[in-house]
Amino acid sequence: MTHKDLRIKFVQFWEEKPRNHKYVPPAQLVLSNDATTLFTSSGMQPLVPYLMGETHQKGNRLYNIQPCIRTQDIEGVGDNRHTTFFEMMGNWSLGDYFKKEQLSWMFDFFSKKLGMPEEKLYITVFKGDYGVPKDEESAEAWKKLGIPNERIFYYGADKNWWSRSGRPDQMPVGEIGGPDSEIFYDFGTKHDPQFGKECHPNCDCGRFLEIGNSVFIEYQKKEDGKLSELTQKNVDYGGGLERILAACNNIPDIFQIDIFVNIISEIEKETGLLYSDKKNQEAMRVVADHMRAAVFMIIDGVLPAKKEHGYVLRRMLRRSAVKMHFLKRNLTPNFYSIIGREILRIYDKEQNVNKKDQQDIVAKVISQEMNKFSETLDKGLRLFEKKQDINEKIAFDLYQSYGFPFEITQELARQKGLDLNKRLFEEELESHKSLSRTASAGKFKGGLSDHSDQVIKYHTATHLLHQALRDVFGNSARQEGSNITQERLRFDVRLDHKLTEEDAKRVEKIINDRIDENLEVFYKIMPREEAERIGAASFFKEKYGDEVKVYFIGDYSKEFCGGPHVRTTSEIGHIHIKKVKKIGEKLVRIYAE
Repeated sequence: MTHKDLRIKFVQFWEEKPRNHKYVPPAQLVLSNDATTLFTSSGMQPLVPYLMGETHQKGNRLYNIQPCIRTQDIEGVGDNRHTTFFEMMGNWSLGDYFKKEQLSWMFDFFSKKLGMPEEKLYITVFKGDYGVPKDEESAEAWKKLGIPNERIFYYGADKNWWSRSGRPDQMPVGEIGGPDSEIFYDFGTKHDPQFGKECHPNCDCGRFLEIGNSVFIEYQKKEDGKLSELTQKNVDYGGGLERILAACNNIPDIFQIDIFVNIISEIEKETGLLYSDKKNQEAMRVVADHMRAAVFMIIDGVLPAKKEHGYVLRRMLRRSAVKMHFLKRNLTPNFYSIIGREILRIYDKEQNVNKKDQQDIVAKVISQEMNKFSETLDKGLRLFEKKQDINEKIAFDLYQSYGFPFEITQELARQKGLDLNKRLFEEELESHKSLSRTASAGKFKGGLSDHSDQVIKYHTATHLLHQALRDVFGNSARQEGSNITQERLRFDVRLDHKLTEEDAKRVEKIINDRIDENLEVFYKIMPREEAERIGAASFFKEKYGDEVKVYFIGDYSKEFCGGPHVRTTSEIGHIHIKKVKKIGEKLVRIYAE
């Protein structure tokens, strides 16, 4: 089965009656108006307001295929199943059906629609923990579907509980979550004893591959620290397209599905090495995955930089370069651009990404960054040569600063008659990763799950800012993106004319006049064509469905948006434009608070 076949089957499955699910266009990789996380990392992320009770314009049964990036998986890439970029196939019930229906449909999808042998499907459910009972309802549902006891496994909150912050005891007040039930595919490969005496679905030996997870969001954390049942109980299912495709073809290595084979082939041509040689697989997998992630980031407007989104892109590209250096030292200059074009070709129809202008942009960004890094790579090698005493700390510094994998440093050290201890290097690495996870959790924690008052105020203020800019510069003023924290709002806009200090004051006055008028903020759900006809502003990078939610601020502003917002403009308080910065050709960044 090809990835194109799988997409078609997934769409057909949810469009068939009586399911009556509605397709939700996928969100951008970099979410507009969300400063709490760098990239969209799951299909449910853009839907959190609706999981918490807000009405979705398409109803309460939804599905889509969402491109995602998970930066926490960078270090895990290189095995048979981990990637940083993937596509999440998902469906949702917003207070409609629940466990029995969802699990029955999942079983039908995998066993009947995709034709997977039933005996190869293994199930995990929540064993009960932190005051939440054992999920007998899910277990019984699976048994009635024909899954025997010996293929149903129970795990605690570390494996079969979902919330944005982790286990129930880690959830802040107000956060929602619940137990989940995962489906694993059994490739029947031999168990590797280094991963434990007994093999089981969550074993890391590679025999089992998780292909789907149905989360049952039925609890909310209360002030007293206890979990109470939600009135609206939701289903949130997600399954990685790449993993499902590997299972459909009974291929235990996702890098051998059709999405990756041509990318791997280009790497083989360039290096003269074979992927079938196990010693080449880790590096080739990293290059294939990281280049694919990089291409989609660039398409989404991300450019290499020293921080946040741009830093992740730079890290991906440079890590690819080091891995290629490990495989072959003298690369042809245009090699990375060739891979970029091949990735665009693979996704031609599905993602509508193979346009000429996109090809040119991807090739240009990748070539510039790789040429720049070739100098950095040489500096790192020269630095290494100057070091007389090479130890694990220096190995980590080279890894962190220049992207040198431990194996390269270890190989170079052996030339000096030194032997580095990988365990000591990994201790340095783990210490760094722990700090990174802590920082990442802090960034994520204050986000979509709590919708702080100040963020909501600033979010509504961006609507006023957008319209005020259109008042001053005409309807050609176009939003290019925004970033909101509790401290300030940042708004990028494309303008045909220079934004002078006088213009900024005019815009600021218009905004504050509307705030003083205490205008009502409300929304209407309407056909997209009608919204466009009445002149509702939209974010041009966003993909919209046939029905959209339009937020109105009195009769002053109307804009495509999912929310959330204040009820009246006086709640916002006065807005002051602090800084205006040119960031590109006709592109301006506005900071306000």
